[in-house]
Amino acid sequence: MTAIRTLAILTIPVVLAACGEFTATPPNKGFDRGLIGDKHLSQLKAGIWVDPTGCDHWIIDDGIEGYLSARLDKYGKPVCSGIAPPNVATGPFKAGEDITDPTTPSENVTYTR
Repeated sequence: MTAIRTLAILTIPVVLAACGEFTATPPNKGFDRGLIGDKHLSQLKAGIWVDPTGCDHWIIDDGIEGYLSARLDKYGKPVCSGIAPPNVATGPFKAGEDITDPTTPSENVTYTR
């Protein structure tokens, strides 16, 4: 019984240490830390994707992963500009990418430039 208790006491800190990072400050989310496409987000071009309800979202695609956030006015309300039909991504959101995506568009989303 003593051996099991000792093993449990020694194992618990190791298991808890694997639960997450112990950093005083959170990591900078403005950088892509991948080996490919490691540009700062400010160096990539944003486009606009219009959701099914007609509201705009900023969209950036660096070839490996994509970034999306709601387009908001200065009061925090969604912008629904009508720049494109619903489910359409428009603008240079793939500009500046290091790896190109396949040219076959999705069945549900139309891409325009």
